Amino acid sequence: MEQFHFPRWTNKLKQALGAGLLFGPVYIVLIFWFGASPKTLAVGYSPEQPVPFSHARHAGELGMDCRYCHTTVEKAARAAIPHTSICMNCHKQILNEDQRLQPVRDSLASGKPIRWVRVHDLPDYVFFDHSAHVNRGVGCKTCHGRVDQMDQVAQKETLAMGWCLACHRNPELFLRPMDKIVSMTWEPEGDQVDVGREVQQAHNIQPSESRSTCHR
Repeated sequence: MEQFHFPRWTNKLKQALGAGLLFGPVYIVLIFWFGASPKTLAVGYSPEQPVPFSHARHAGELGMDCRYCHTTVEKAARAAIPHTSICMNCHKQILNEDQRLQPVRDSLASGKPIRWVRVHDLPDYVFFDHSAHVNRGVGCKTCHGRVDQMDQVAQKETLAMGWCLACHRNPELFLRPMDKIVSMTWEPEGDQVDVGREVQQAHNIQPSESRSTCHR
């Protein structure tokens, strides 16, 4: 009876399969490990901007309300980047010859917007509505951290799905009174859970965990 012999190249295939069985699980673990690391999720990302705008100076020392610049945060999904004219409301008189602000003056003269670099950049398939959150007791600090202490804004949270779901599943841990939304220094008087539950009940807040809520 004639014997059948596999081609010699199949020996390499066998070696490759063995290596895959050995290193495959390690590779999968590493992918998930690095995929969930703060560095991969952009925690600490702090790009240089075309104008050295200091939130520590404006929101911190001067106490400017976030909504003065981010005018749509209560009305729309996106928190608008301020138009140059908003900057110049103050800087026509204040530091009106400072060279650091020359790009702002050029923008006002030309009508071309300043090309600010986005810091908190969600994937295109993720839908996030600022107005839905700030109008239900989620403070700016919860997602953006103490921007009133940042000379150059940096991403403080992972913005990962699990991080979002933690809030949707236990909103009482994060909700605050509506008049404290933009406060960076507010702390609950008493237990945060009690405060959060009171806000949740008062506004009938029932966060969705459906995929279609955030993935569109």
